[in-house]
Amino acid sequence: MFKPPWIHSVRRALLAAGATAALAAGLLTATAAPSQAATQGPCDIYAAGNTPCVAAHSTTRALYAAYNGPLYQVRRASDNTTKDIGLLAAGGVADAAQQDSFCANTSCVITVIYDQSGKGNKLTQALKGHWPGPAENGNDNLANAFEAPVTVGGHKAYGVYVAPGTGYRNNNTNGIATGDQPEGMYAIFDGTHFNGGCCFDYGNAETTGNDDGNGTMEALYFGNSKGWGWGSGNGPWVMADLENGLFSGVNRGFNANDPTVNNRFLTAMLKGGPNQWAIRGGDAQSGGLSTFYNGVRPNDTGYNPMKKQGAIILGIGGDNSNTGQGTFYEGVMTQGYPSDATENAVQANITAAGYNSGSTSTGTLTPGSRVSLQATTSPCCTSHYLRHNDADTKVVISSINSASPATDKADATWIVRAGLANTSCLSFESADKPGQFLRHSNYQLYLNTDNGGSSFAKDATFCPTAGNSGVGTSFQSVNFPTKYIRHYSYTAYIASNGGTNTWDSTRSWAQDTSWLTASPWS
Repeated sequence: MFKPPWIHSVRRALLAAGATAALAAGLLTATAAPSQAATQGPCDIYAAGNTPCVAAHSTTRALYAAYNGPLYQVRRASDNTTKDIGLLAAGGVADAAQQDSFCANTSCVITVIYDQSGKGNKLTQALKGHWPGPAENGNDNLANAFEAPVTVGGHKAYGVYVAPGTGYRNNNTNGIATGDQPEGMYAIFDGTHFNGGCCFDYGNAETTGNDDGNGTMEALYFGNSKGWGWGSGNGPWVMADLENGLFSGVNRGFNANDPTVNNRFLTAMLKGGPNQWAIRGGDAQSGGLSTFYNGVRPNDTGYNPMKKQGAIILGIGGDNSNTGQGTFYEGVMTQGYPSDATENAVQANITAAGYNSGSTSTGTLTPGSRVSLQATTSPCCTSHYLRHNDADTKVVISSINSASPATDKADATWIVRAGLANTSCLSFESADKPGQFLRHSNYQLYLNTDNGGSSFAKDATFCPTAGNSGVGTSFQSVNFPTKYIRHYSYTAYIASNGGTNTWDSTRSWAQDTSWLTASPWS
């Protein structure tokens, strides 16, 4: 994996249970029953702690109890028109049905993530920085609006899926800390979606799009890069990207107290002031926060005092280094250095919000359902199911039954998603490897994480049709409409009924391309 020479990010903290309970009781009166708004949001809690939000970004929910504006904007591919996506109710959860309706039969990208704080610090497409992006004019890509579905408080919502090359930025902010001014921030990430690239960040960065030297950034980083700093275990870690260094503690390089964390929904927190900073984290679905570091600035030149510039980035480094990947659901930045008690109350609000992975049913081709896909070719393969290999990324079929190992059952279980390239079709996400999708490459099927390329969404989208053999369902490639998902010699391909490839053989093609939708094995 290519890594640009500079990089940026945050994490670790032990629960102060008494302080959490006391402040939560005073500041958090109710949250997120499935059909009602919270009476307080994270930014109400920060305000009560005298560290108000100066930026508040989320595509999933309101971060103030009274907020009733748009969360984000999408643009659809069919005609390039845009639509703001709002809330079900003031202080509540995103109205995902607005997106589903607007983007029906096409695809959408997220063009704007609005700032709920009233400061106007919205995030838009990151423009070319020192490191160019893959989009036109060296800008970064925009996130596919359907690639990170979840539920919050029982309601459907969508996160921001950052593939390599995707990035958002605001270089002209209002109220964000500069110089050595104190600030805090948190973000909720998908703890299973990461890489070692530079840099999946959220937070304070250079206004120039360049590396302006040590201490010109203060942003949360999440991933398993060991190029600048790391913690215990194999990662991923929450670290602080302070420019020219990912710091897991006071030292460059290794700091043992920064643990590997991989919660499906992860709360990551960073705060910094004059010769003082801390990184904290916890499970965004339950429990409290732990402190991973709390102390003086790194023992290297250029980080005390800090020289923060006050831009805001998401998914990239301060110099637009853009090979990182991850998923973002919500995050804020504050004026002032939040107390641990305030952060503990914010964590209580987050866990009460009810983040869930969003699988809602089993055995159907409805998006959100978990399924297994059973081969229909007789006599060889009626006990076989479509699955991914553990040893490599290839997709195959193999016999699965009630006595099969749990890992085999998990490998043969898929989460149905709205098609990434056409929402009237389908994509299949691995149930045991979240964020990885069934896709074809050179006509063979693999399990891959989105690489940020423009063709991935099409390669991972299949349109269900009546089974070619008269049984079950067949799955037509959206970008090769004469080809369907087929097993051939126990390996999975997209194949046409006759052609130059061996897997295009007409023999048993109709049966090999017909699948039964079965209850999930895992």
